[in-house]
Amino acid sequence: MHIELLAPVPLLQVLASHVRGDMLDSVIHRERNADAPKYVAPELSYLCDRIVNVCFIGAPGESGRSWVLVDCGLPGSASKIRNAASTLFGEGSRPAAIVLTHGHFDHIGAVHTLAHEWDVPVYAHELELPYLTGQSSYPPPDPLVGGGAMSVMSALFPRRPIDLGRHAHELPADGSVPGAPGWRWIPTPGHSPGHISLVRDSDRTVVAGDAFTTTKQESLVAALTQRAEIHGPPMYFTPDWDRARASLIHLAGYAPAAAITGHGPPMRGERLQEGLRNLASHFDVWARPAHGRYRDHPALTDGSGVVDLPPLQVSTRTVVLGGLALGAAIAIATSFGRSDDDERRRTDEIARLSPEKSDDGATDTSDGDGTRAGDVSLLARTLNESVSEVDAR
Repeated sequence: MHIELLAPVPLLQVLASHVRGDMLDSVIHRERNADAPKYVAPELSYLCDRIVNVCFIGAPGESGRSWVLVDCGLPGSASKIRNAASTLFGEGSRPAAIVLTHGHFDHIGAVHTLAHEWDVPVYAHELELPYLTGQSSYPPPDPLVGGGAMSVMSALFPRRPIDLGRHAHELPADGSVPGAPGWRWIPTPGHSPGHISLVRDSDRTVVAGDAFTTTKQESLVAALTQRAEIHGPPMYFTPDWDRARASLIHLAGYAPAAAITGHGPPMRGERLQEGLRNLASHFDVWARPAHGRYRDHPALTDGSGVVDLPPLQVSTRTVVLGGLALGAAIAIATSFGRSDDDERRRTDEIARLSPEKSDDGATDTSDGDGTRAGDVSLLARTLNESVSEVDAR
């Protein structure tokens, strides 16, 4: 069993002889078979789900060995993740655990479906749990910043909490990663209150989540093409820039030999290390926005969720940009897992017939579209792959 690459081996060998390794990574990252898992480092693979990456920690082809899923992509990604796991670890395999770098909508899209289907624990930092257990919404996005269409459209992105119920667990306090010996988690807050990254000290490999990115995520063009370049965390969803800077400086000091982030292709070697050093040195100019709601005043959070927010900044420019972006936002809404009208009618009908309680007896919370969180396992059995389209809205 092998990880499928996106071009025949002879062509890749020719390319490798003429281009840097990170350029080849970019070619492979964007090639047309987007559902194929790809190599990052030994026992670390990833799947590019449209504009976000999902990672697999474990040795490919060794059925029965423990493996871990890191993040769960966009809504609608359950079948892609399941198929990639089958390619890597064998048909019907399930992870020892799911680990979330954070709980933003583009990293938890399939978590309900997969956690219920596989019946596995979902681990996150304790400060991230309020957003994964129905207690608090995330701080509002800041569509003013970044200057790109993705930033403006962030006003439409989901930020309400989901409720994982009995599946949600706090990461071990000793820094270990359940099911992934040799790895440890480190706090890298800023982009979210409980954001974490995973590091493997034996070869200095990093799964960075959104502590930094390897594409300009604020730009719709860059997000869709996954143009390779090192940037800070996505501006529109980062509510604490001082902590984000401290986290980036810490990762730059670690000098990773290889890294996969939440957005963009993997990077390795000197280009990665030099890029991180430069970003750390110029963070307040290159990464921190020049204006915006959280520019100088962070959102205040604690173990219960959001405590206080800085004042909303509204300008004529914001209103104009929002109007210009609205049409584009509607046009690409399907790329974020929004189901069509026919599927919605079927989903609503099944949800109406579903029980009021989840399988562990907890009361379900609404996901905002008439579908309760605890109904996901029933919907999965009934609608098969299409159910994941309604997750985590």
